[in-house]
Amino acid sequence: MDCCICGPMAAIYRPPRNTICSPCYDGAKAIIAFLNDDEHAAGDGEGGLVKPRGLIKHTNSSPKGMTEVWEQVKEMRDREEEANRRAGFLEQGFGAAWMEGAHTDILVKPGNGPPIPAHKAILAARSEVFRHMLCTDECKAAPAGDCVSLPELAHDELSLLIAFLYTGTLDAAAAATSTEASERRLHALLVAADKYDVPFLGRACEARLAAAVDPGNALRTLEVADRVTSCAALKERAMGTVLEHAEQVVFSDEYHDFAFRNAGLCVDITRALLAKAAGAKKAGHDEPKSEDVYR
Repeated sequence: MDCCICGPMAAIYRPPRNTICSPCYDGAKAIIAFLNDDEHAAGDGEGGLVKPRGLIKHTNSSPKGMTEVWEQVKEMRDREEEANRRAGFLEQGFGAAWMEGAHTDILVKPGNGPPIPAHKAILAARSEVFRHMLCTDECKAAPAGDCVSLPELAHDELSLLIAFLYTGTLDAAAAATSTEASERRLHALLVAADKYDVPFLGRACEARLAAAVDPGNALRTLEVADRVTSCAALKERAMGTVLEHAEQVVFSDEYHDFAFRNAGLCVDITRALLAKAAGAKKAGHDEPKSEDVYR
């Protein structure tokens, strides 16, 4: 069937001869349903620059339903652009204040290297843990230039953490996972996000690590994901990679050291491999034999 939307000769069709193929029909319904969900979500909220107009209640009876869909898509694009402008404004201002060291009032000391100047107000606003640390009587009475120590983080890792608190973005050196150094930084940031209650940073690190999981780093990713309670999806992704490439992973030199540090995870891997083998065996038994098929 020639479709009046995606077909190569759509321009020659005129009503009432217009026809629509199944993929376009399903796509249009999915778009309308998605925008309907977006409308309900926006209606439940308290803020927002632009509230979507009523859409779905008109689309079933109006012949211009998709026109209204397009209008709302443009509204959504305008809202996104406005949100990006606001984010850019905040990122530029806070990031510049940190980079220039303007009116900093606290030093954050890493496990190695020199301390990094920061602003107490920014740290407290971004992290509940930092807020409680800085709201103690000792910190309140301390003069500007007081120091707080995060010994579990190296200097480069701490610098990336503080930069994220100011800008909300990961540095390119941390976002890349092609090198062991950048992978190490992401692991450290993921653990720090969990420890200091910065869930937005945790989601950013988890997304980048999940996208880069392969047999070469699956064990390291599984190990760090097991330390963070909110990373169930990343742990599942890493475990799936281990099971899919079990022979390559289990017989690697890295697995020997991994087993010493993570006995519990090794038990999980063994059980998962046995369950996978049992499932494959059962599936083989359930398949009908060729003589039964043609009997």
